[in-house]
Amino acid sequence: MYSMTGYGRGEYKDGGIELTVEIKTVNNRYLDINVKCPRIFNALEEEIRRIVREKLTRGHADLFISLSDKREKQKKLFLDEATANSYVSAAKKIKETFPDICDDLSVVNILRYPEVLKADDASAADDELISALKCALAVALDNLNAMRENEGKKLEDDMLSRMNTIQKLVSEVEMRAPLVAENYRTKLEAKMKKILEGVEVDEGRLLTEAALFADKSNIDEELTRLHSHVSQFREICREKYVGRKLDFLVQEFNRESNTICSKSNDLEVTRLGLALKNEIEKIREQVQNVE
Repeated sequence: MYSMTGYGRGEYKDGGIELTVEIKTVNNRYLDINVKCPRIFNALEEEIRRIVREKLTRGHADLFISLSDKREKQKKLFLDEATANSYVSAAKKIKETFPDICDDLSVVNILRYPEVLKADDASAADDELISALKCALAVALDNLNAMRENEGKKLEDDMLSRMNTIQKLVSEVEMRAPLVAENYRTKLEAKMKKILEGVEVDEGRLLTEAALFADKSNIDEELTRLHSHVSQFREICREKYVGRKLDFLVQEFNRESNTICSKSNDLEVTRLGLALKNEIEKIREQVQNVE
């Protein structure tokens, strides 16, 4: 089980290349990857996302890449002809407007003008840089998942502990449920005797009313499903990626506990049902943190 919250860092330092990859993740219903990297890696963004998707299935991930390339290499320059042409045209126009001004226009002067010569900084990453990036990214993801797995184990322990509480509450409701109809029958008989003031109560009518109440307030199916849900929850927790399954199962827990509370005509069952809903809500909050 993995938490969706974590942080990982990977570094590569060799041959003049110093590259760092940092990735942090937070909760999100789907997988959302945000990459911030030097322009030289722009063409590799989709490949970076593909590698991240192999390790993550849910959550919002912010990935930061920093690079210092100190390798000795020939710097490539290229001429921006449009810019150079604009400077020459402007110079000729000034000469026509002010013929007395000394004309010192030359190739060397033009090359000194801003933006005429540009360094090819946006060139594509070479094989060595790509290899360094993948190496640092792999380390960052491994460190991220180690942290997420450690946090996930704590979440699992907490949820399973609360699941034990839920099972205990369900068992208490199960023990209390058969007494509800009998208590209703006793109260109904006492009330009818008080109203009728000594007239013999129709036992058949009393039993019919008690039976109708018992049928209306029966929660056996809900209790059976809750026992099943508890068992399923524990089984799912043994899997690697559990978030979506647990999210659905918690909704089912809520459905059954709501039905129990709505059918209840007993203060003790209502109290237990509310305690059940409280524990389920705490588990639901934790499930939002699980991948």
